[in-house]
Amino acid sequence: MVTSRDVAELAGVSQATVSRVMSSSPKLSPATKARVQAAMETLGYVPHAGAQAMKTRRTNTIGVVVADLNNPFYSEAVDELTRELDTSGFRVVIWNAGGGSHQDALKAIRERAVDGVIFTTATEDSIELQAAIEKNSPIVLINRVVEGLDCDQVTSSNADGGAAVADYLLSHGKARVAFIGGPDSASTTRERGRGFLSRMAEQGYEVPEHLRFNGQFSHDIAAQIMNRLLSRSDRPQAVFCANDLMAFGALDALHAQKVSTDHCWVIGYDDVDMAAWDSFSLTTVRQPSREMARIGARMLVDRIISPGQPTRQVIFPCELIVRGSARENGSTHA
Repeated sequence: MVTSRDVAELAGVSQATVSRVMSSSPKLSPATKARVQAAMETLGYVPHAGAQAMKTRRTNTIGVVVADLNNPFYSEAVDELTRELDTSGFRVVIWNAGGGSHQDALKAIRERAVDGVIFTTATEDSIELQAAIEKNSPIVLINRVVEGLDCDQVTSSNADGGAAVADYLLSHGKARVAFIGGPDSASTTRERGRGFLSRMAEQGYEVPEHLRFNGQFSHDIAAQIMNRLLSRSDRPQAVFCANDLMAFGALDALHAQKVSTDHCWVIGYDDVDMAAWDSFSLTTVRQPSREMARIGARMLVDRIISPGQPTRQVIFPCELIVRGSARENGSTHA
């Protein structure tokens, strides 16, 4: 059986250095780390996970809590998170906050089966978040924020993104507009809606209550709401959805009723890869989700290695991306 001593001899380093490489110590030079990793690969050395955990008091496993992997925003974020964490020597366990893995997540956190937790979908009433706080687990929030929580958080300038949508619509004469948001407990709904609705009101075009909707970040629910809006005699000139998944639902409802986006613009938020597909050509607010995921992963690794450092909040700027769903003579459906 190949041992860490064999790896140390081949790499020309101490056994302690091999252990530091396996625990992702930041004190090693890239050259030393590469030499040890090359020796491990040459010898086919596989560390014993249980023994390593006993030595380092780490599992080298990170829990990632998502809301719905059917939402392309989360699948893209998870793809980037796993790639970044893998380079730091961590495995990833995915938990769906709305699915059957709920109890598994709580058990893993309470039993310290993970070294830290990344939340992409945190709300103030999240029981997984509360369990992680109780156990003093290293935590990073990505995409969502929780006010007053002392932990690392990565988000985008959601209110500014919502305001940019209002400015764009008003500059093109679209004053009768609707807003479709997710649950009000989600910071993304609150901030994007606040930025949008406040800017509309500032310009003298307050959005009436019957054109404001809060529910779930759901394609089907957004499509149902869009169908109701299209049945109104005063149907809106444009609809702003708080994420792209809902905007896709709104566009599908338009298509089903053979209504062109020339007659009702649709704008989303996130700019997932699908938004650029010709079948959607979705105008949306771009937040750098992959960069947010990368930074969040690095922040959690830093927190695990150096738990005493001050917490940080990183806020990325957003950008409105104009495509056919909200552009003059830019119809996406016949």
